[in-house]
Amino acid sequence: MYLCHVERGVARERRTALDAVFEPVQPPTTFEETVERLGNAIRVGLLPAGSRLPPERDLADQLQISRSTLRQALTTLVQSGHLESVRGRAGGTFVTAEPPLSGDRRGEPLGESARAILDYRVAVETGATVLAAERADEDDLGRLAAMVERMSASTAFEDYRRADVAFHIGVAEAARAPRLVTAMTEVQGQMSDLIARIAHPDAVLTRSNTQHRRIIDLIRRRDTGRAVRLMREHIEGTEHILAGLMRDV
Repeated sequence: MYLCHVERGVARERRTALDAVFEPVQPPTTFEETVERLGNAIRVGLLPAGSRLPPERDLADQLQISRSTLRQALTTLVQSGHLESVRGRAGGTFVTAEPPLSGDRRGEPLGESARAILDYRVAVETGATVLAAERADEDDLGRLAAMVERMSASTAFEDYRRADVAFHIGVAEAARAPRLVTAMTEVQGQMSDLIARIAHPDAVLTRSNTQHRRIIDLIRRRDTGRAVRLMREHIEGTEHILAGLMRDV
């Protein structure tokens, strides 16, 4: 009797946790948060191997996001090995037979060491953006734009990542603060170690580079407030993707 009671209690807790997976996603990082939400649910077993996601239209309505955003998130999770898409009458989107599993369910998803790196990045990147919006000249902006074009033209992730690192270091250089350049170089090296642990779907890279273009535009316009908010959104998007796709820390 007691065992049945406990099992019913566990089932209710599981149901509550699973319901939370399909609650509405909050903007502005709807794509990245959807990847994190579904990726985490798969890794901790709330969505077990072989389980089928709701139809696309229904899932988009539940999460209150556009179907195009949902498709991007699902494509990302397919490419990372969490989901598979099956065609035909019995088709749909399913959790793979051997999805990536969480190595540690006790702490926060990213772990303390990764969280410390991400917090450090917030401080360095937003500080550099403030000063870059005040001090950047056309040469600085031209170098940043060149890095964006390199990312756009890259066909291998390694090439994209090198240009990505150069872009963020370029923001620090535009701030005219040598210590910030040193700090940015350090944090980008640490970020590369984290990013190397996940898949690199095209949808994530394209969205990230679109934000790079907008950051340049806001810096050019000396719009410090919006530039910092967008840089923070850019960083937060990376945090969601890492939390959803990282296998271990």
